[in-house]
Amino acid sequence: MSIKRSAVFLGACLFTTLLVPRFSRAAIHQQLVVNNTAGQCPNAKYTHIQDAINAASAGDEIRICNGTYNEQLVINKSLDIDADTGVFLVPAPMQANTASLATGDAIAAAVVVSGAGNVSISGLTVDGISNGISACAPRVIGIYFQNSSGQIQHAAVRNFKLGVSDNGCQSGTGIFVESGGSGASTVEISDASIHDFQKNGITANGAGTDVHIHNNTVTGLGPTTGAAQNGIQIGFSATGSIRENVVTNLIWSPCTDANTCQAVATAILVTQSDNVRISGNTAGVTQVGIFVDGNNATIRGNKAFSAAVFDDIRVEGNGSRVRENQTSNAGEAGIFVSGNNNVIEENSITDAPVGILKATGSTGNILSGNVYFNVAVRRVDPPIPSLAGKIQPER
Repeated sequence: MSIKRSAVFLGACLFTTLLVPRFSRAAIHQQLVVNNTAGQCPNAKYTHIQDAINAASAGDEIRICNGTYNEQLVINKSLDIDADTGVFLVPAPMQANTASLATGDAIAAAVVVSGAGNVSISGLTVDGISNGISACAPRVIGIYFQNSSGQIQHAAVRNFKLGVSDNGCQSGTGIFVESGGSGASTVEISDASIHDFQKNGITANGAGTDVHIHNNTVTGLGPTTGAAQNGIQIGFSATGSIRENVVTNLIWSPCTDANTCQAVATAILVTQSDNVRISGNTAGVTQVGIFVDGNNATIRGNKAFSAAVFDDIRVEGNGSRVRENQTSNAGEAGIFVSGNNNVIEENSITDAPVGILKATGSTGNILSGNVYFNVAVRRVDPPIPSLAGKIQPER
């Protein structure tokens, strides 16, 4: 073959190679179907969810068909868990299956996601009504992401609480996201219903944790003498956003007087975390609607109401921006601020003994453009002690 013909042949081969599609070596993901009710999902190969999880490869989808499943789940790989309408995960009884990264406390979780990335849980009802725990340990949790990332959406998490004799235990949380030991967790929690919990509705703790909590409904037990509840908590160096949630009905009933109150319940709590964004939420019927014990928070466009004893919005820290919120029917003040260089502007404050209460010694704060209705005193600057020691965050 001549040099010229060889060059033409080689060029044609290269052109043909470019036209031929390249097939990825990535594994083809499969769907594993779980069914424990006769007469539906005839292609199901599993009757237990955990068996399907164990058999799945990373990236697979697990479809759970209508039914009640009495098991605790442990997930340590990337999976897509999709529950049909009418799927109930009801562990009975629950056993300790992991430990807190922060305290080492034993934890009994209905669903543990540990050391995994991109785990999606959708449509699942997780019910702790048959947990069987009759002591403060192990702590009970509905869904627990531990050094893991993913999404929880359209879930219902309920009844994670103990009996009346143990209602003072710091136990019973709907959803918990935690990082530790240089691990990380990035989790989105959306469109979920969390109620009848004992301690917290949603908790996100620890450096390395970044959560985006939005469009959820979190409902506390109402007046209780047990554990002081928090609806949504971001704390202990975790970061993230809390937006467009409805959080109500969290009251520690022994707290009736600001001078003697030993603990407070909160709807939204940020504790020992900075740069958290809180926007568009409805928070009320509690001791403090929105409580930020941290710096550089953004609190914007929220509706906070019916704070018994204390404040609809309370900020203890520096550099936060509190803008365009609506508060009503506060026990103490529509907005409380203690700290420096905070901006409190264009808020609407209705029906409160004090509109804005700024603690003595706070400097560099900007208060402007706020409007007041049915407020006895618009602004005062008294020596008010910190309330941070009275909050009861989950650790």
